Amino acid sequence: MADTEAVLDPATTDERTLRLAKRTAMIEAGANPYPEHSNVTAHVADLNERYAELENGENTEDAYTVAGRVMAIRNQGKIAFVVLRDATAEIQLFCRVNAMSEEVWAFLGEVDLGDIIEASGTVTRTRRGQLSIAPTALRLLSKSVRPLPEKFHGLSDKETRYRQRYVDLIMNEDVRDTFTKRSKILSAFRRYMEADGYMEVETPILQTIQGGATAKPFITHFNALNQECYLRIATELHLKRLLVGGYERVFELGRIFRNEGMDQTHNPEFTTMEAYRAYSDLEGMKELAEGVIKAAAAAVGAGEQIEYQGQTIDLSGTWPSKPMTEIVSEAMGRKLDLDTPIEELRAAAEECGIEVKPEWGPGKLIAEIYDEKGEPSIVNPTFVVDYPVEVSPLAKRFEDDPRLTHRFELVIAGHEYANAFSELNDPVDQAERFKKQVEEKAGGDDEAMEYDADYVRALEYGMPPAGGIGIGIDRVVMLLTDSASIRDVLLFPHMRPEKGAGQAIAAARAKQEADTAAAKEAAAAEEAAAQAALSVAPNKVPTLDYSQVAVEPLFADYVDFETFSKSDFRAVKVKACEAVKKSKKLLQFTLDDGTGTDRTILSGIRAYYEPEDLVGKTCIAIVNLPPRKMMGIDSCGMLISAVHAEKDADGNESERLNLLMVDDAIPAGAKLY
Repeated sequence: MADTEAVLDPATTDERTLRLAKRTAMIEAGANPYPEHSNVTAHVADLNERYAELENGENTEDAYTVAGRVMAIRNQGKIAFVVLRDATAEIQLFCRVNAMSEEVWAFLGEVDLGDIIEASGTVTRTRRGQLSIAPTALRLLSKSVRPLPEKFHGLSDKETRYRQRYVDLIMNEDVRDTFTKRSKILSAFRRYMEADGYMEVETPILQTIQGGATAKPFITHFNALNQECYLRIATELHLKRLLVGGYERVFELGRIFRNEGMDQTHNPEFTTMEAYRAYSDLEGMKELAEGVIKAAAAAVGAGEQIEYQGQTIDLSGTWPSKPMTEIVSEAMGRKLDLDTPIEELRAAAEECGIEVKPEWGPGKLIAEIYDEKGEPSIVNPTFVVDYPVEVSPLAKRFEDDPRLTHRFELVIAGHEYANAFSELNDPVDQAERFKKQVEEKAGGDDEAMEYDADYVRALEYGMPPAGGIGIGIDRVVMLLTDSASIRDVLLFPHMRPEKGAGQAIAAARAKQEADTAAAKEAAAAEEAAAQAALSVAPNKVPTLDYSQVAVEPLFADYVDFETFSKSDFRAVKVKACEAVKKSKKLLQFTLDDGTGTDRTILSGIRAYYEPEDLVGKTCIAIVNLPPRKMMGIDSCGMLISAVHAEKDADGNESERLNLLMVDDAIPAGAKLY
């Protein structure tokens, strides 16, 4: 080892600078402070087990090579004690000057806390009973140029711990234990599901339709297709497609992304397990939830009585089910249910400090009181059942009471751990519920789902009755490790950028925008050609099965040519289009009809088209109809649409409409003959 004193500035006191200087000195002396590999032959935990019966003061001739991080050094002249930690445990290196070469002993004097070293020697137990390696050789594997936090104060600042998890893991054994348990919990989930006949699958993270849950998504841009995509907010709809395809039991453990707030129990990216089982129902999902969480508890040695944030939780026995109204009644000290007069429910909600909205019905009021008072009162695992339809719009309703749905949430210690449904498999019902979500989205609800025509098509092939469940893995880990915050069980939770990090993000964003612009420019010619060939806007309610199309019979009566020729059909260009305020049906078009004066026509096609998709299109209108007031606006003419009906599996017909759009090469005002 080279003498580092010759290359150090005596005035330098910064330890990182000193360590960097040691690194430089080693390289200049021809040594490599970061060699390619190590010849480890044993782990510390294995040695502890193998030599558990070794007597105090007893030596062996058994030689091993171990490697790990130096956590403590105590030098006593011709003897030094080094605490070395590998991935399994810590062991003492009992270093003696007469057992090492001068070069190795000199190297030991240059070792810093945090360095990763390799030690080769024999196993011994000191007279004080400490199992040790008596090394004859030491080698540096990785020079630590940044000092570890001071031993007694450690790394206590939570912000720093979450941001620099690598240091947190080095310094805090309980943190390492938490993430070891997390790994065991994930493994236990997989083993339990596979033993119960479930097949693990993988579904797309990048999705083109926002569905499966009501949540605000992250949006990203796919340059190759010049396409906006969502990061998935749920795995539900793809998993249920697999039930249609013939699989009976499927599950996925995976990351979910929701562009929402952060708190003690929420992070924008988190892990769930979703599972779906054909020919099952809510009772089957209760068995699954109870079984898999108990299996996870057993995997980490938690037992059936656990402590969570000062509360004793009893996981034993069969977990009870309780209707939401019963929990609300107990929390409020009087009976409240869906038959309670609405005025009394509103008063109860206001008593809880809830700001009541006039449109809320009994079910919504009960659910709000439950969220405020009922859920926090639950300690031991409880399946909360009989959810009102107002807060479960996508769940199957009770046949004998359509105000309630087949849904439960598993609540433990005042928090939700699982959400389960008897899955909706009626394609017509599902399509109607999607339409309702689309209307809510059009009304400004960013969390509402979009219409997933492919999923409806899948259901039309037939999906068996099924139970489905989603379990929050992070919350289960919190429960079984007694962790107060979700950040304590995520290795790298999302954090605000460090000072200066914004510049890198801005540069990355600028590059992405430049790449996106280039991709858009490259796709422009192709898109223009496609638009020239197909100058139509996407329809929100497309025809799904052309074999089920029904059209009106042709008129039996003839119209004379003179009467027909009085109708003035013209090509018109859409200059602007917007939804008419306070109307769920009407779109207001501003049209170029070739006269130089804008024409306004209102059309009731809002359910079928997004207004911005129609701007720039060329349509056909009758322009010589007398003005007609609609929502207080003069509509001067009529846009021409093609209307037909489509039958569902039960023979019921629903209307389909397509606005007539023609080649953009046709000029505004061109007359149709």
